[in-house]
Amino acid sequence: MIEALQFEFMRNAILAGLLASIACGLIGSLIVVNRISYLAGGIAHGAYGGIGLALFLAWPLLPTTLAFSVGLALAMGWFTRRRGQRADTAIGVLWAVGMASGVILAELRPGYSVDLLSYLFGSLLAVSQGDLIGMALLDGLILAIVLGTYRLLVGMSYDPEYTRSRGVHVEALHYLMLALVALSVVVLLRVAGLILVLALLTIPPSVAERFSGSLGRMMVLSCLLSAAFALAGLALSYWLNLASGAAIIVVGAAAYAVSLLLRKWLPPAAEAKENA
Repeated sequence: MIEALQFEFMRNAILAGLLASIACGLIGSLIVVNRISYLAGGIAHGAYGGIGLALFLAWPLLPTTLAFSVGLALAMGWFTRRRGQRADTAIGVLWAVGMASGVILAELRPGYSVDLLSYLFGSLLAVSQGDLIGMALLDGLILAIVLGTYRLLVGMSYDPEYTRSRGVHVEALHYLMLALVALSVVVLLRVAGLILVLALLTIPPSVAERFSGSLGRMMVLSCLLSAAFALAGLALSYWLNLASGAAIIVVGAAAYAVSLLLRKWLPPAAEAKENA
């Protein structure tokens, strides 16, 4: 890896992986404890429509995809709150329509064709300085919101009825969380791609949950694990000439398998319960 650091694209890739680990740790922990992985998956895949829209209209990719993804996340959240368990059908429809519209709009784009696979599977080694700045700004926004609403998010995650009785608008917090999921998905577009983003958002927090006694410690450990997976995956991809995003996920999946094996010998951490 020391030799690889001579290349600017490799240094950018490492920085991108570290920046992405912040979103993975913070938002991924909320996804896991609130059991909304299916919603995160719908948002991640449906965001492809935002990419197609940006390409078709020749609009800036990041703002357009952000706006589309947040709107899609709020729509999915509305269906979930109104229809409960039966919302899975509506989410599946939005998921499929988002991806299909992205493909159609990208193909209708005048001029040269676009490599759509780069958005599906990620292109970490192609990250630019502009991408890094955008990721840093989004991470700063996510960190500020999580820190500012942390106790409310804890209450919503572990005891929503008590939190609601204290006058907190739990539904608004739910929509805020989904909007943050959408922001994180866009941050991770070039790291793991839309296909792999869900795994990157769920694997590190799932491992961290086994060794954390609170949501805060789970978030910190998730960030550290995400960073470790990113660095190890980049090293693996450099040595073996593999796709960087896929290598990161393979490393994370291996760590998850090890955590399952450790379950037999290590007792789980105390359930994270904090006062809202």
